[in-house]
Amino acid sequence: MTQAIVLGGSRGIGKAISNALKSIEIDVFAASKNDIDTSNLDSVKKFLEIHNQTDILILNTGGPQPKPFTTITGEDWNKYHNQLFVGFCTILQNIKINDGGYIFLISSNVIKEPNAKLIISSAYRAAFSEVFKILSKEYAQKNISCINIAPGPINTDRTRELIDNIKEFEKTLPMKRLGEPEEIGNFVKAIIQNNIKYLSGVTINFDGANSNYIF
Repeated sequence: MTQAIVLGGSRGIGKAISNALKSIEIDVFAASKNDIDTSNLDSVKKFLEIHNQTDILILNTGGPQPKPFTTITGEDWNKYHNQLFVGFCTILQNIKINDGGYIFLISSNVIKEPNAKLIISSAYRAAFSEVFKILSKEYAQKNISCINIAPGPINTDRTRELIDNIKEFEKTLPMKRLGEPEEIGNFVKAIIQNNIKYLSGVTINFDGANSNYIF
């Protein structure tokens, strides 16, 4: 049976992806923060001692609270340097993705449009996206597809933490609504279910036409 590891698989986008993959009879390990905390490299190493091989890997984690640049502490930088960058790098260095598999990175629209309130997230998510893009060429030699999904405003607890008045915010969006986590889950499912392999090394802007950038 095809196996998948979904980081952050107990809530939000990660949970939606986990449920979507289970619906097509994929054996999913939906990892919560209790299973792996990517900000803690010891936690990452312990996780990899058990989970060191899979067919499908979903790299997904939450991000920091909004903070003005002048108030960011050294502890903040160190934590999210690990959580959003080094933890993921460590995972890819130590986990085997079986030939013909998939790696999905759930990043953020801040990799294309940096957010002044989310400087840490903008910096480290963009940095890991560069690593992921480079590695996609290496993985392609084993027919492993790498897809970076950059969500915009999605109906999750994270979005509600960042935005005070959701109803007013929705009025500013082109579709007048937030995206649903299940839409991302169904997108990932469709890629895998239909064996779409040539779509690799790309970033998918999942934001309901909300962004202003072209590429």
